[in-house]
Amino acid sequence: MALGPGSRLGAYEILTLLGSGGMGEVYRAKDTKLGRDVALKILPATFTHDVDRLARFRREAQVLASLNHPHIGAIYGLDEANATQFLVLESRRQAARRFAGGRTRKRSSTSHRTTCSWRFR
Repeated sequence: MALGPGSRLGAYEILTLLGSGGMGEVYRAKDTKLGRDVALKILPATFTHDVDRLARFRREAQVLASLNHPHIGAIYGLDEANATQFLVLESRRQAARRFAGGRTRKRSSTSHRTTCSWRFR
C-alpha cells in the first residue's frame, strides 16, 4: 500500500516513506491529534487476511510495548484505519531527543571517533 505525502491514515498525515521490507512499509507521519511526529509501520494488505502474519504483527507490538530501553523507540499503539493495520511508533527524532536527555545537538564529523591509547604495529 503506497501512501503519498499528504494522504491520511486515521488521525495521521503521511509525510514521507522511510523504508520498506518484508513486513511492510514505514512512513514518517504527523499525529494530527497530538501534534507530534511519529513513524507508522503498515502491514501490507496482502497480509491482513494471513492469520500467522497478523499474529506476528500483533506480537511485535506486544514485545515493543514490554521493552523500555533508551536505544529502543517507544510504541504508541496498534491501530487500524481503512482496513489497514499499523503500528504507531516513536519517531527517530523523538528517540534521539529522549536519548540526549531532552536536548539534541549537531554531530560534528569527528564526534563518532574515539581516542585510543594503543596502535597496531
